[in-house]
Amino acid sequence: MNPTWFTDNLGLALAILIIGTFVLILLSKWIRYIPNNRVGIVEKLISGKGSVKTGLIALNGEAGFQPGLLRGGWHLLTPFQYRIHKMPLVTIPQGKIGYVFARDGKDLPPTQALASNAHGADYQDVVAFLQNGGQKGPQRQILREGIYAINLAEFVVLTEDQLYYLPLDKSELDTFQKMSAIIAERGGWRPVIIRGADDAVGIVTVQDGPSLGSGEIIAPTVGGDPNDGATYHNNFQDADKFLVAGGQRGRQHQVLVEGTYYINRLFATVELIPKTIVEVGTVGVVVSYTGAKGADISGQEYRHGELVATGQRGVWNDPLLPGKYAFNTYAGKVLMVPTTNFILKWNKSEVGSHMYDEHLSEVSLITKDAFEPSLPLSVVVHIDYRKAPLVIQRFGDIKKLVEQTLDPMVSAYFKNIGQTRTLIQLIQDRSAIQELSGTQMKEKFAQYNLELQEVLIGTPTSGAPGGQIEQILVQLRSRQIADEQVETYGRQQSAAVKERELREAEARAKQQTLLTESAIGIEVQSNQGKAEYAKAQQQAAQIQTLAGAEAEKVRLMGEGEAKRIKVMAEAQAEQAARVGIAQALAIEEQVKAYGGPQFQLVQQVMNRFAEAIEKSQVDVVPKIQMTGSQGGGSIIESLLGLLLSEKAGQLAGVPVSAQPNPEAEALKASLLKELGRQGS
Repeated sequence: MNPTWFTDNLGLALAILIIGTFVLILLSKWIRYIPNNRVGIVEKLISGKGSVKTGLIALNGEAGFQPGLLRGGWHLLTPFQYRIHKMPLVTIPQGKIGYVFARDGKDLPPTQALASNAHGADYQDVVAFLQNGGQKGPQRQILREGIYAINLAEFVVLTEDQLYYLPLDKSELDTFQKMSAIIAERGGWRPVIIRGADDAVGIVTVQDGPSLGSGEIIAPTVGGDPNDGATYHNNFQDADKFLVAGGQRGRQHQVLVEGTYYINRLFATVELIPKTIVEVGTVGVVVSYTGAKGADISGQEYRHGELVATGQRGVWNDPLLPGKYAFNTYAGKVLMVPTTNFILKWNKSEVGSHMYDEHLSEVSLITKDAFEPSLPLSVVVHIDYRKAPLVIQRFGDIKKLVEQTLDPMVSAYFKNIGQTRTLIQLIQDRSAIQELSGTQMKEKFAQYNLELQEVLIGTPTSGAPGGQIEQILVQLRSRQIADEQVETYGRQQSAAVKERELREAEARAKQQTLLTESAIGIEVQSNQGKAEYAKAQQQAAQIQTLAGAEAEKVRLMGEGEAKRIKVMAEAQAEQAARVGIAQALAIEEQVKAYGGPQFQLVQQVMNRFAEAIEKSQVDVVPKIQMTGSQGGGSIIESLLGLLLSEKAGQLAGVPVSAQPNPEAEALKASLLKELGRQGS
């Protein structure tokens, strides 16, 4: 084409350009392109049916926002009849929640806070939503993670990261922002997650539905059974089912335990509280604020409040044993009662870990002798777990029991004790008072369903250093020290005696060898002596036996010999008689011949004396000298001299009988006796 053509035909070119532009404009009105990541909201500008009479969405083809959406691709539309608003797809991230606000639908009744979706509304189908009774305003149903093609002219979708809506009025933005702030404040962009390690339960407060009746503070569990919540409304995740089943507005008795719950926070808020843990050594007495009114089972004689069965309003008869409980502390409270022994100390400076005795102090006494000591006490108490509900029913809690009952009772008891004793008696009789008080106070404690285990009494004090009580204690200590010194001296004396005994024992031990040897020698000699004695006894017995036998032998032989001698003696006597007669005759003749009978006697004695010397073998020369009054000489010589003197006297003509000499006669007899002894 000739370049000069445009110059020569400028008017024609301008006309073609205008016509082309107009054609393009017409095409842009007829053909619309929607990206695949967006939707087209159709706004009808011209309609033969007129405009929408009520609401926002034109369900019957009227002019206004159409319920249908244009999805990705090319779309052919009548020019100048429609306006297309390209909006993004609604995206709910994983683990997040989206909230929906409906601009059109039925109006909410005054008793309703959120729009109902009881007929299973689908936010992607506006026609079905409106025709099935969908209500305008914030919706009960939420959006879970995913991508949704939603008509943002009808619905406004609120997420944590973005607000999905088609702006219609500037004032709407402020409303949606406030709504988002409320959701964020309640942690509503994420599901409720209760982990097992948290040891927590979820307390649910419903913001929609019928109000509670007069006097009620907790909405009862739907269905009456705490486990029915999952059946009726899936743990508050299906708001419409909850309300249809009879759920009420307010704090719920049912709690949430471990798990993940997608709950609309505009419908219900969740507060996490710790589980109720009943430690070992305690029980939990439940005081329920809700439930049916039950019959009092504490008995006719017990008038301290109602004791009811589990689940009813009042003090439950059965306590919670040690363990973890998903207990709603807004529906009641659990009072921990120790079942192990616990100590109450009437002492300002000491407080137990249970803090029951934090307001207790020493008991002020007035003694018999007008002293005013302060007495510290410790009382060991036990509560039977089966009687724990009775204690709570009567006193409210253990601390009130201690401060309002036990403290005045124990103080009064020991004040009475103090008035009957002097200060020294109070100190010295502590053990007896302690034992007596333990016995007497058990009955008083039993009246309050308590078991008194032991009473421990401390040392009375005056409360001020250097007081009179301290002075008395100093005197008592001085007296005790003196007694201890006396005891010490006595023990030292005993120790000295023991030390001396020890030294003697050591000296004896050093000489033990010698003592042992000497003792052994004595024992050996004793044994030898005993052996010799035994041997001598055996020999004596042997000799005695032999002697007896010998004696018997001698006796028999003697008897025989005696008989023989007797016979022979008789014979010899006969012979001797006859010989004697003959000799007598001969001697008579001899005597006459030799000087008579005196001489014959001397001769006969001399003969016998010679025979005796021969038989006895006596030395002729004697070894023993015998002296008389006039010199020495042997017995023989003396005898001979005596005989010779007699002979001489006879020869001198002096008769013997006429010259008596006693000394001579005695000497003669002695000599004859000695001769007889030696001869034998």
